[in-house]
Amino acid sequence: MRKITAAISLTAGVLAVASYAVRAQESAGNDGPHYTNGTSLVRPTDYREWTFLSSGLGMTYETPSGTAQPARQIFQNVFVNPSSYRSFMETGAWPNETTFILELRRSGSDASINRAGRFQTDLFAIEAEVKDARFPDGWAFFEFGRAGALSDAAAPLTGARAAPCVECHSEHTAVERTFVQFYPTLLDVAREKGTLKPGF
Repeated sequence: MRKITAAISLTAGVLAVASYAVRAQESAGNDGPHYTNGTSLVRPTDYREWTFLSSGLGMTYETPSGTAQPARQIFQNVFVNPSSYRSFMETGAWPNETTFILELRRSGSDASINRAGRFQTDLFAIEAEVKDARFPDGWAFFEFGRAGALSDAAAPLTGARAAPCVECHSEHTAVERTFVQFYPTLLDVAREKGTLKPGF
């Protein structure tokens, strides 16, 4: 009787481990982009559980003129789907279906015990960049809108709306069409793997 009970317990344990492994594998393979109508990206609601790459404050890619107003102090938080992050750590390159989420948040300075510096506050907007071989040049950009009116899905930017993104992400990025130069831990990986563009 004890042998039968032990065998049943062992079998149940093996099945539980196998089931967990299958779920983990399925989860790893399903964290890429999901679309409606074939090309409209579904906004991932769990992106804050993804791999956090970096955060910038008040960054702008335009050269300010003498009369330009100071840049808004907006935080830009960048997240990438975990399976693509793991692949990059091994190869220094982004696999197909890599999905980046750019979360924009307002900043504040007057709260609690803070006496200097700025911290993140309300959500401002959410954008995305996806590497997908089905799109022109293999990449696409998406805007889900402002906080309070976020779209559940967004069509890829095209034409004049996409042109500035394509130009900037083609000419000024360190690895493929991504700003790895602003992600210090990944920059070291790209150097080691030899995937940095010339000039970096």
